[in-house]
Amino acid sequence: MTDFNRSVLPVAVRSNGATPNPWWANAVVYQIYPRSFQDTNGDGIGDLKGITSRLDYLADLGVDVLWLSPVYRSPQDDNGYDISDYQDIDPLFGTLEDMDELLAEAHRRGLKIVMDLVVNHTSDEHAWFQASRDKDDPHADWYWWRPARPGHEPGSPGAEPNRWGSYFGGSAWQYDPKRGEYYLHQFSRKQPDLNWENPEVRKAVYRMMNWWMDRGIDGFRMDVITLISKHLDGHGRLPGEVGSELSEGEIGEEGYTDAGPFCSDGPRLDEFLAEMRREVFEGREGYMNVGEAPGITPERNEFITDPAHKELDMLFLFDHVGVDQEGSKWNTVPFEVRNLRARLADQQEAVRNAGWASLFFCNHDQPRVVSRWGDDSDRESRELSAKAFGMLLHMHRGTPYIYEGEELGMTNAHFTKLDQYRDLEAINAYRQRVEEARCQSPESMMAALALIGRDNSRTPMQWDASRYAGFTAADAATEPWIGVNPNHVEINAAEEFDDSDSVYGFYKKLIAMRHGNATVATGEWNLVAADSEQVYSFTRTGGDDTILVMVNLTGRTARVPAEVARLLGNGVSESQVLLSTYDAVHGVKSIARGELARWEGVVIQL
Repeated sequence: MTDFNRSVLPVAVRSNGATPNPWWANAVVYQIYPRSFQDTNGDGIGDLKGITSRLDYLADLGVDVLWLSPVYRSPQDDNGYDISDYQDIDPLFGTLEDMDELLAEAHRRGLKIVMDLVVNHTSDEHAWFQASRDKDDPHADWYWWRPARPGHEPGSPGAEPNRWGSYFGGSAWQYDPKRGEYYLHQFSRKQPDLNWENPEVRKAVYRMMNWWMDRGIDGFRMDVITLISKHLDGHGRLPGEVGSELSEGEIGEEGYTDAGPFCSDGPRLDEFLAEMRREVFEGREGYMNVGEAPGITPERNEFITDPAHKELDMLFLFDHVGVDQEGSKWNTVPFEVRNLRARLADQQEAVRNAGWASLFFCNHDQPRVVSRWGDDSDRESRELSAKAFGMLLHMHRGTPYIYEGEELGMTNAHFTKLDQYRDLEAINAYRQRVEEARCQSPESMMAALALIGRDNSRTPMQWDASRYAGFTAADAATEPWIGVNPNHVEINAAEEFDDSDSVYGFYKKLIAMRHGNATVATGEWNLVAADSEQVYSFTRTGGDDTILVMVNLTGRTARVPAEVARLLGNGVSESQVLLSTYDAVHGVKSIARGELARWEGVVIQL
């Protein structure tokens, strides 16, 4: 949807963008995982030309922004989140000319392009890192280099500078024989952390960002950007280093301490983000920047996205997608509606007076919500629960994000063998937890991977019922890089595109409501019936206009909460039902009975 035909928003909208009505306040973002979206050259990996070929589909859906996971040159150790050249396109995906064509064709359709940006770390094959391996090179201090612990043989167990563990398993330190020191990597050993304390690092990053903005992109989604400032003692030492004034904490079940509290939301984060704003974005219009924000609370989200502080437009918070995990990511617990409601309510309340919220359940790091918290056991349950979670998310206040295939109700991969997985995190976690630390059984680990592993969202986009789901040619010589979900025969875009009752048709309605209804886009949010075990309900209010949203997030019939019943008074008419996961007639009858059917959601004009 282009600027000229979107609804005018209230002056009360608060944002870091153009005032008073930033273009993204009633926009919807669609995330594309390029290697799994559309393959045009038959190598089994999606490419930029494939994205360009599907722009009409995305324009028809009605989204406003396309966020591309990384397409920069990369060894692909972590599927492109390990960048070796920020100013080139990896040949897997095409060329810079292909990127320019995509930008031009997207803009011609009124679609904006936001690129993923990974600047907490680079690839160990980046020229900056290779130069830093020489202590006499100007880049020597561009990464977190530290000597071995005194009294230990460099490279031997126990010689690491501290006992931090990596998010991808094993130590967060890797010994480099050429330099004779260790470097910090919070993720893969091939993803060394950049040292943002060095002003030359920051200048180089800003030059690169400006290069892309000048080329015509519309902003960045910034990977783990809240990890760029580390906690240091008064002498510049990291926690747990010899002589450090800061303790690194207790050793966990995998044999390492947790780096998260010392690398998330560090003391200079606001300074760095404000500097980035000045150096890259000031003076530009029509852009959007959003940061992935591990370790950030809703209260800090308000501060960082408050326009008065001039940092970022939005952040991705993660407290709500951890409601089915306890301790370790891989220790899963049953989903409860009350826990999700509490986390989302905290996020909404925190930005009531300033700042903005990002709304998401799915992305390239999260499993498919319909399999995780919904019910994908049969077609009706899958479609209803996909609509229920879609309605819940899109009716909140903030900017909604759709992950490729979410609009079709795509499900988890349902892999049963470890060799079906391609994700570095999954493979390393199995080895670390099952084979080395022996803190989890093979059976429970495989069950956890099947529920929340990242590859669940990375199987090829399901375009049609052909052999490879239309992702690549049915007679292609090379199979897709990861297995196609067998249910693509029933779940695919061709099947749903012209069906207004499909999950795809439902998402089109959700997007149209956000574009056309200022109350949905920017109205105040207020929770109703905070104690219901099955029903999540809230109101959206703008001036004299009030909308009630009520969703049964279970596969069982639920009573309409008393607080909601009081708002509804003598019931509702069909004309008051703006949207339903069933239909208006069904919604009116359900409310008259004082109950909601399984996965029933209704949006009601009060």
